[in-house]
Amino acid sequence: MDTPIYDFIEEYKASGISRFHMPGHKGKKFLGCENSDITEIEGADVLCMADGIIARSQHNASRLFCTGETLYSAEGSSLCIKAMLMAVLMESRRHSISKYEYILSSRNIHRSMADACALTGIEIEFIINSRSSNICESIITPQDIESFLITKEKKDYPIAVYITSPGYLGGIADIKGISGICEKYNLPLLVDNAHGAYLAFLEDSLHPIKLGAAMCCDSAHKTLPVLTGGAYLHISTRYKERYLEVVKRGLAIFGSTSPSYLILQSLDLCNKYLSESYNKKLAACISDVNRIKKYMQDKKIPVKDTEPLKIVIDTASAGYTGTSTSIEMRKYGIECEYADIQYVVLMVTPENNQQDFDRIKKWVCNTNILKHRKPDIEIPQVYTSVPERRFKIREAVFAPTEIIDVKDSPGRICAAETVSCPPAVPIAVCGEVIDENMAKLFEIYNIQKVCVVKQTT
Repeated sequence: MDTPIYDFIEEYKASGISRFHMPGHKGKKFLGCENSDITEIEGADVLCMADGIIARSQHNASRLFCTGETLYSAEGSSLCIKAMLMAVLMESRRHSISKYEYILSSRNIHRSMADACALTGIEIEFIINSRSSNICESIITPQDIESFLITKEKKDYPIAVYITSPGYLGGIADIKGISGICEKYNLPLLVDNAHGAYLAFLEDSLHPIKLGAAMCCDSAHKTLPVLTGGAYLHISTRYKERYLEVVKRGLAIFGSTSPSYLILQSLDLCNKYLSESYNKKLAACISDVNRIKKYMQDKKIPVKDTEPLKIVIDTASAGYTGTSTSIEMRKYGIECEYADIQYVVLMVTPENNQQDFDRIKKWVCNTNILKHRKPDIEIPQVYTSVPERRFKIREAVFAPTEIIDVKDSPGRICAAETVSCPPAVPIAVCGEVIDENMAKLFEIYNIQKVCVVKQTT
């Protein structure tokens, strides 16, 4: 597979041309990557209106992911999420579909989803169920979606259904089943697939577009060898005509006019990497992960059942916080992806090597979890009831605000996202009233201050 962006820049570097254009480093070495860092010069194409080398590279990615169209983001899935929401909002308005413009969503949203709602004025109706018991997980089912929709008249439907899958703890939703319900009610399904770009390359693809989603975003940098910030916005063949042009507008409106060509080269080179036996590398890596999981389970380490490239340890069930365990792991040369009061999350890709897995084994043989098992740590439920909403998201975000101590927060209205990690279940979403349970969760997850709507006198 060709690499048009990378090849163009290599030729430009070799030309020795005088750079009387941005960036200011002029290709001279500071970090070491400057010679490959250019701007939108003649022949380099323009990301927000690509019709040259960037368009060709995006077409290569679309072929690999089997989509109707794939567009690049140099600002992560955060930018893609904003563009997806703008697309469904404009489509709804074009057809005068709904006076109440809202998205039906699982609760474990990335903060960029709430930001997008603040920017566009879209509201969110959350599905909250008994399975939403952890701040990092909120798996909803096709039945949850239909139970909500079946009670509504068509004029009261959401403008889209939105889910985050995989979740931060590696849970995967039944996207095929949910997309079937969405099709039944003629609603587009949007998926934050930030942690699941690799799912398209399993022997049986679990990628959201393959399973019926209208659009999804993949953070390429999370599971593929791409520089941080590289992401894809995928549109299915069925929805391409409906959404493509407005999605491009959204990427331009919310994105920088100076995208990183280092990130674009990285995405471009990744196409070649994916086309050259990546499936085999991925399968071998998954086998390695499965073996290390079994090794850990055989040693009585409490490992959760997750998507293939995550190792999630339920340390609380052995009496230890994930935070203390992550400190212990660091002594064995292991830096985890995430740790909190309950879990440690390790993310694996084919770029991890045998030494990495050997370090996990060494930690397993010496961890306090096995030597001094304690009583389980009690974890409070994330929600005991549906949070009360006092303001719309946009109203709360743009209202006068103040920062207060968590102990003083019950009864106040949240004005900024409060999560321990993205994507996660926000303890409080902008516009919701903070209750005693939320305040307790803030303290448990070491959130000392919160931003709230300023009280008027």
